[in-house]
Amino acid sequence: MREAAHPSVPRSLGRGGAVGVLWRFGRPHTVIGTSVGIAAIYCIAVADLAGGDLAADLLDLVWVLLAGWCVNVFIVGINQLEDVEIDRINKPDLPIAAGELSVPAARRIVALCAVVPVVLAVTQGLVELVSVATALLIGAAYSCPPVRLKRYPAIAALSITVVRTLIVNLGVWLHFAATFGGDTSLAGVPAAVWALMALTLPYSFAIAVLKDVPDIEGDRRFDIATFSVRLGARPVFVAGVGAVLTAQLGMAVAGPLLVDDANGPLLAITHLAAAVLLVAWARRLDLGDRLAFAAFYQRVWRLFFAEYAVMAIAVLIGP
Repeated sequence: MREAAHPSVPRSLGRGGAVGVLWRFGRPHTVIGTSVGIAAIYCIAVADLAGGDLAADLLDLVWVLLAGWCVNVFIVGINQLEDVEIDRINKPDLPIAAGELSVPAARRIVALCAVVPVVLAVTQGLVELVSVATALLIGAAYSCPPVRLKRYPAIAALSITVVRTLIVNLGVWLHFAATFGGDTSLAGVPAAVWALMALTLPYSFAIAVLKDVPDIEGDRRFDIATFSVRLGARPVFVAGVGAVLTAQLGMAVAGPLLVDDANGPLLAITHLAAAVLLVAWARRLDLGDRLAFAAFYQRVWRLFFAEYAVMAIAVLIGP
């Protein structure tokens, strides 16, 4: 077996050179999820407050996306810095664990990604400042001792859920509402945003628990008592899939009734199709095949991306 490189000495720039290493350090599926979420909320705000003009304030969208990307990289980056030894077992292809990115370089990236969104948020208003600060604090508490929330599976899942459900949805909506001069109280939040929050709640739970299913060996060795370590892979897999399936079927039925400013047939058809796909993927998955499970997990993320895209399109199209 090849001996792992020391984490402070990069072996090489790896796949794709420096850009490829940085891209993988940022965990692409999480960056894409954040980007799609922010863009969808912007589209809903445009439809609700700016007469459907997608170019209403693209510069503001760019700044929010930049802040979101930085917060995202901070959260996943600090996790990789704290989990180098665990990642050598569970995720040996990550840049630090693989020796492609040095610890000092990773620390500089993480520090920059903490400073930039705070500076941007100071210029963008109180809502964004509170959202950014909360996300950064939760991200640090999740990974860093002495708090290290990831040791406690229920709290760890709740941490991910708060960021994905409240900050990416509600916080970003309130920011865009202020940008377009809309109602920034909770009473002004449209049904589409509440629906996305209801959807991302079970999705965030599923993402939080499913990510640990193939990592039982490393987590057990380093006393990270995830649900997968405590309960086993299959019960956690069933719970995660069940949560996503409940969200999809619930939106297929309730979405057209509750989100009255969206295209109901589109919501119903796409969510029923997603439910069928999810069941098909889950039925043929071998939980003992790490590569197959990684592919399944990425498919769950793609369904998560699609939730935002479908809701945005349904609102822009209208009833």
